[in-house]
Amino acid sequence: MDSGITVTGTGQATGAADLLRLTLSVGHDAADVAAAVAQVAERTDAVHAALSEQGVTADDLQTSSVNVYPQYADSMAVASYRASHSLTVTTRDLTGFGRLLNAAVDAAGNNLGLDHLQFDIEDKKPLMEQARELAFAQAREKAAQLATLSGQSLGAIAAVAESYSHAPFAMSLAAGKASDAYRSELSVTPGENTIQVSLDVRWNWA
Repeated sequence: MDSGITVTGTGQATGAADLLRLTLSVGHDAADVAAAVAQVAERTDAVHAALSEQGVTADDLQTSSVNVYPQYADSMAVASYRASHSLTVTTRDLTGFGRLLNAAVDAAGNNLGLDHLQFDIEDKKPLMEQARELAFAQAREKAAQLATLSGQSLGAIAAVAESYSHAPFAMSLAAGKASDAYRSELSVTPGENTIQVSLDVRWNWA
């Protein structure tokens, strides 16, 4: 049987968001697949162009999903076909949400949906290191106390296992359509993001 002690330490570090990601979808219903796909392609291209005019680069505009599927009537017969194309837009202008949304609405009209909005941190390394240091300090403090309580002395570290979680601020939104509300400059608050690191540290007894 192994002789030693394993404890878990947890550390958290919080930082201000510097990225905004939003997922926009363009959808269209039509009597046949070809028409649905063609309309979505045309309006997606228009959204691309509109966002590019607002300073969004090609690297910050990505397809996240493409779907084509039948829609059924109550009789279970095919009533129409729906095509959709979802785009993930990344911007470092955290105050530009309303401007980008309005540009996309102007390009796609009522075929535009806003599905998701998330603030994130581009470079997480400094926060990871800070959280890791706090987690290790907590683990070492726990281990020292437990060693004293059990009448033992800590020896060398035998193993370390790490896990972490990142909790960006996100909003899941029902698929919306263009409305008077979108015409105003909607503002959102970035807030802060938290990274949590957990370390399972095993010490041998001295």
